[in-house]
Amino acid sequence: MSESPHATRRREAARAALAGVVAGVAASGVGELVAGLAAPGASPFAAVGSFLIDIAPPWAKDATISLFGTGDKAALLTLVGIVAAIVAAAAGVLELRWRGVGQALFGLAGLAGIAAAMTRADAATLSFLPSAVAGAVGVIALRLLVARIPRGIPPLEGPLPTRRDFLVWSGATAVVGLAALLGSVAVQAGSRAVTAVRRAITLPTPVSTVAVPAGAELGLSGLSPVITPNADFYRIDTALVVPQVDPSTWQLRIHGLVDQEVVITWDELLALPLAESVATLTCVSNEVGGDLIGNAVWLGYPIRELLARAKPQSSADMVLSMSVDGFTASTPLETLTDPNREAILAVAMNGEPLPIEHGFPVRMVVPGLYGYVSATKWVTDLEVTRFADATAYWTDRGWSDHGPVKLESRIDVPRAGAQVTAGETVIAGVAWQQHVGVKGVEVQVDDGPWTPATLASAISADTWVQWSVPWAAASGSHTVRCRATSATGEVQTVTEAPPAPDGATGWHTIQVQVA
Repeated sequence: MSESPHATRRREAARAALAGVVAGVAASGVGELVAGLAAPGASPFAAVGSFLIDIAPPWAKDATISLFGTGDKAALLTLVGIVAAIVAAAAGVLELRWRGVGQALFGLAGLAGIAAAMTRADAATLSFLPSAVAGAVGVIALRLLVARIPRGIPPLEGPLPTRRDFLVWSGATAVVGLAALLGSVAVQAGSRAVTAVRRAITLPTPVSTVAVPAGAELGLSGLSPVITPNADFYRIDTALVVPQVDPSTWQLRIHGLVDQEVVITWDELLALPLAESVATLTCVSNEVGGDLIGNAVWLGYPIRELLARAKPQSSADMVLSMSVDGFTASTPLETLTDPNREAILAVAMNGEPLPIEHGFPVRMVVPGLYGYVSATKWVTDLEVTRFADATAYWTDRGWSDHGPVKLESRIDVPRAGAQVTAGETVIAGVAWQQHVGVKGVEVQVDDGPWTPATLASAISADTWVQWSVPWAAASGSHTVRCRATSATGEVQTVTEAPPAPDGATGWHTIQVQVA
């Protein structure tokens, strides 16, 4: 019994879609390999993903971080891959019906990748090449594969394609793409000389060190440690491909509304009297009770001292810091020049050179401000300017241009939804308002009275502080909430607000089951 024309068309369309996806695999693999060999920062996927980050509205960014946290970049790359596969499949079907249309779609995708790569602040001469090669490979592969799809209508010339021919060509093309992709991973892993340079760095001896008070750590299981290990420190930034900055070529330029432009190199920075300080960093996207916060011992040099060399003019009120990849942040000039605030250019984190993903070789650390207006990683440029004359990456997207950290507290023990054994136990957590400090924390169970918590010893007003309160847990379901009081007497507001535009507020509240 012969197959109906409708069934034949569906089978041909399915094979055309497969041809498109396979062509996409080949294009992506070869494009990534070329990026690894010639332009590591211009990976087609990363270029397009970075472009999407740049054009994404604040609500999309908030939703992504809320859903995926520090896995936001992996989620975005996965989404880009899914969309690319759908587009490639559509290109295959279009090519089957109208010869040349699918090829044109692959060509347009290549051009889009080129545009995304070449408009990046860190674009290099060869940044166009990976997407250009990927587009060309996609066009050629699609044309060859679609031509080998068995058709109900015999070709005008040449032998009739067979199912075996199509599968062999598709399999071979997919193998080439996957091999190129694996090759790109190997090439990029082998070419990261910056990693070796970082490992070889001997940090200078600090002119002053920080001792964490013995009473700063309550030692409770499940409670966030006072000093966050580097491997556990949150990472939120706009860099899909982590910049690889060679310290030997790094320099920082201070310019703009200054009497004297200043340029400092890596060796010159290390030769300055570097000191340790402890500061807690917080992301403005942190939800109430969230974990986008960490505390570390930093080694660095006061930014105010470098600004003093430059002599900012009286009309200036802001410093626009820029990362090597083009990210910018707007920081009040008075914050960076405050002699009582350790706003620094950091070169080390918890006793080792900055991890590459946390800004190696140099980043900014400014206590008391959310990271989006202060904590620029891979920093290379400080422009002294005015809020009235310049805007930064996130302020262009509707966020506040100052971003002081708000008073917050969080329950770590027990975790939300945890099963607790009835009897004597403990409720514990952390509280913070960097550069202001925390004077007290209170805990309420159900609608009972507010109970003052015991605070651990604070390292400084620039860090979070642990707290705990004993709890005689009775069987049943309980609501537990906390609120902090700052060193200035401010009580943490109960009013709930989302992260945008200047940080979330509200009391962290959890449900606990006691049995």
